[in-house]
Amino acid sequence: MTQTTTSATSADDGGDPAQPASPSTAPSTAPSAARCDAVVRAAVGQGLLGESGPVAGFIDTEGVRAFVGSLFDAFAATPGVLHTFAAKACSLIPVLRLLADCGMGCEVASPGELRLALEAGFPASRIVLDSPAKTREEIRLALALGVAVNADSLDELRRIDALRNPGTASVLGLRVNPQVGGGSIGPMSTATDTSKFGVALRDPGAREAIVAAFRDRPWLTRLHAHVGSQGCPLELIAAGVARTYELAEEINATLGVRQITSLDIGGGLPVNFADETVHPTYADYVAALAAAAPGLFSGRYALVTEFGRSLLAKNGFIGARVEYTKDAGGRRIALTHAGAQTATRTVLMPDAWPLRIGAFGPDGAPKDGPLVAQDIAGPCCFAGDVVAYGRELPELAEDDLVVLYDTGAYYFSTPWAYNSLPRPAVYGFRLVAGQDGDSGHEGTVVFATVREAQSMDAIAAESGLAHVDALIERGD
Repeated sequence: MTQTTTSATSADDGGDPAQPASPSTAPSTAPSAARCDAVVRAAVGQGLLGESGPVAGFIDTEGVRAFVGSLFDAFAATPGVLHTFAAKACSLIPVLRLLADCGMGCEVASPGELRLALEAGFPASRIVLDSPAKTREEIRLALALGVAVNADSLDELRRIDALRNPGTASVLGLRVNPQVGGGSIGPMSTATDTSKFGVALRDPGAREAIVAAFRDRPWLTRLHAHVGSQGCPLELIAAGVARTYELAEEINATLGVRQITSLDIGGGLPVNFADETVHPTYADYVAALAAAAPGLFSGRYALVTEFGRSLLAKNGFIGARVEYTKDAGGRRIALTHAGAQTATRTVLMPDAWPLRIGAFGPDGAPKDGPLVAQDIAGPCCFAGDVVAYGRELPELAEDDLVVLYDTGAYYFSTPWAYNSLPRPAVYGFRLVAGQDGDSGHEGTVVFATVREAQSMDAIAAESGLAHVDALIERGD
């Protein structure tokens, strides 16, 4: 049976790393619709989706390994690359552990993410701390552990001056804003003239201040820049990296010593949400950077990358039960359990973050039949909680299922606690060949629990149950 999906046009089309745990070829498409069909059917059969599990996230572990493999392959000719995963893209310890097993490092941006990275088994030497608002305690801990730190401002450098032990193993860098402009999604663009990140490179006196900061600190050996992610074309990303490379060359030449030895070039490869194809690819990214900064891959500088969304988005999906359907103003509406609490960006910025939607029956089989324009709404108690408007899908009914594709990053891993809705369960999956030895989709789907669904007890505890009487005034 052919699955029916709909999509909206997207706004966009320090040391040698360990090798990936298993060889992979560069994927040109996301996991196929047929592969996802098998997973949905198995999830229903095993009770992971349905009445008792109305919404869940699913991660394709084989797909993750393949995408990591394609990243390593794209940089294979370049020595000294540390590929880190941006923990914010999927801050689930078992997923981080999988990525560590694939040979990745980890980029973190908070004390919580640092704790998760350490619990997942990343060595401190393969962790990079980025954040525009690091506390003294956060910096102190990173330096004690030997985690690399990219200062976000000159003021933060002065704070590091006071906290740094000369014996620390931490690689220390400074983030600059190359001010090359923004992409089509303003909030995802970090190299605009007024971005809150980094030292603004083209502001009056800034370049001289940056050079002086390196001159005064021989231990400052890394430059960092990140132009943005979704909505930023490769040419813009490459221009930002090129300006950072040129600045490193200028600083080293001015100081007369090769003080800057590594460049953290960030991540930000945009994802195609319109269909299954993967574009741009990591090979496209490397080609764009090589054209903009030919010396970048010479080996003169060790490189650090910080990819997140591009590794996970197409290797995950959300499955959700249709609780009710109704008609209003001539429009069919399907009320599901996947809304703003787990697809927050899509609900709040639908034009920037459109998602493909799949329709399935209660048994997990893809639906067919005449297409009907339908709104796919969520459970949150506000009118704008709609994941997709007017999508052409087979008519949905109570107990059917919908699938939100390409949601492996930033969706189910970091849900919004609106209406005290529980965090959904998350499962990893892999397909095992059938007994006949074939590796097709007739084999067994094996699930592994990544995170259990949040219980009502956990919601109450998180909401201050232990202090229930704290605000009640009591007389003698």
